[in-house]
Amino acid sequence: MAQVTQAPGGVLPRGFRSAEQGWPRLDRIPHPSRRVPLIGDVVGANVRTPIQDSMRIAAELGPIFRRKGFGKEIVFVWGAGLAAELADESRFAKHVGLGVANLRPLAGDGLFTAYNHEPNWQLAHDVLAPGFSRDAMAGYHPLMLDVAGQLMSAWDASEAAGRSVDVPVDMTKLTLETIARTGFGYDFGSFERDFDQEGPHPFISAMVGALSFAQRRNVVPPLLSVLLRGAERRNAADRAYLNRTVDEVIAARRAAGDGPGDLLDRMLEVAHPETGERLTPENIRRQVITFLVAGHETTSGALSFALHYLAQHPDVLAKARDEVDRVWGDVDVPAYEQVAKLRYLRRVLDESLRLWPTAPAFAREAVTDTTLGGVHPMRRGAWALVLTTMLHRDPAAWGENPEVFDPERFAPQAVRARPGHVFKPFGTGARACIGRQFALHEATLVLGLLLRRYDLAPEPGYRLRIAERLTLMPQDLRLHLTRR
Repeated sequence: MAQVTQAPGGVLPRGFRSAEQGWPRLDRIPHPSRRVPLIGDVVGANVRTPIQDSMRIAAELGPIFRRKGFGKEIVFVWGAGLAAELADESRFAKHVGLGVANLRPLAGDGLFTAYNHEPNWQLAHDVLAPGFSRDAMAGYHPLMLDVAGQLMSAWDASEAAGRSVDVPVDMTKLTLETIARTGFGYDFGSFERDFDQEGPHPFISAMVGALSFAQRRNVVPPLLSVLLRGAERRNAADRAYLNRTVDEVIAARRAAGDGPGDLLDRMLEVAHPETGERLTPENIRRQVITFLVAGHETTSGALSFALHYLAQHPDVLAKARDEVDRVWGDVDVPAYEQVAKLRYLRRVLDESLRLWPTAPAFAREAVTDTTLGGVHPMRRGAWALVLTTMLHRDPAAWGENPEVFDPERFAPQAVRARPGHVFKPFGTGARACIGRQFALHEATLVLGLLLRRYDLAPEPGYRLRIAERLTLMPQDLRLHLTRR
């Protein structure tokens, strides 16, 4: 049994805390063998693929390991038993570090980037949680259908012209429009843009730039920060554009007066039910940015991976389509209640999220002095990065062939047979994603509509490659469509 002792209080130091500050026995944790003095574990590393590099090292070193680069050392955990301990809210809490902390100049104390001690997190959570209730979700359903209709009109045109579709681009358009319209009553007009001529919406370009810069800050050492001066200027411009866009969204709502009771209305009008506190204008901006960015980036990746696996596995696609036809019948528009009945399609989505969780890691810090796994002492504030992509591949939880795509892993009897805390695509604990049910309903609805309308075929010879920008996305994924 792990030992827990109360550590002295006090405020933990801000900024990056290297592992030697919180793990007294780092010698018990393996690291790559080719460690270079002063530089660290950089042999074979690729600054564009830090998650995939860590996955490769994890397979070599086991369920807990450490990596060091230019004086910064990080402990990684992916073993199911250790991850279950880190999910214990009495011993561990969310740690805001690495790329998440790099987003704070943009998102501040928004729900995703707030430090645990910042009061606006609890205030915003309590005010906004009813916006994800069942009744609220049912109210969003017609808008989700409308945006999905825009996607299918665009895909119909591509199919008629014999063109393949760029899946990540179109899923990003879809999810941005969905969260913007359902949450904030705003239309970016993404499907009205000619992507080949105009490129993505500037909001998407700015968002991708901000996410990519946050990841780059993780891997460029302070001594070489001069290399980021140009990128810092671009990032400042990206942040300014995102802020201006959100300010326009908020101003339009204030000018319109009464709104539809969506998330933005709750931010502007609803006080905390117990304290009577309200969100400040600055925090409202941060929350809107958080929802617009986090609320579409991860869902677009989940949809893209699911469509890839469906196209690569015709037997799974046929079974999922049969379920859609059987459950939805010949109705033109599925009702809200019919989406949750697509249980096999939901398994497809979960299995895609298992193999490639679009939020590929989350960090946890010790709230008191403790010992992880009975072996590794941790001081209060010591933190570890849970590598979700490898937790979801741990043979101890997922069997001998965890790389194989198999939706039956999420059949009820299989779920019951697995240990707890081994499937974490939305994080864990009190700080897990508040929009989880929103994302799952949206993704299941869209997949059902697309399967009912199209046959999907991959491009010949396509091999899945992963693009990393804090989140994960299939790279250069195109599908060929045939109307059913």
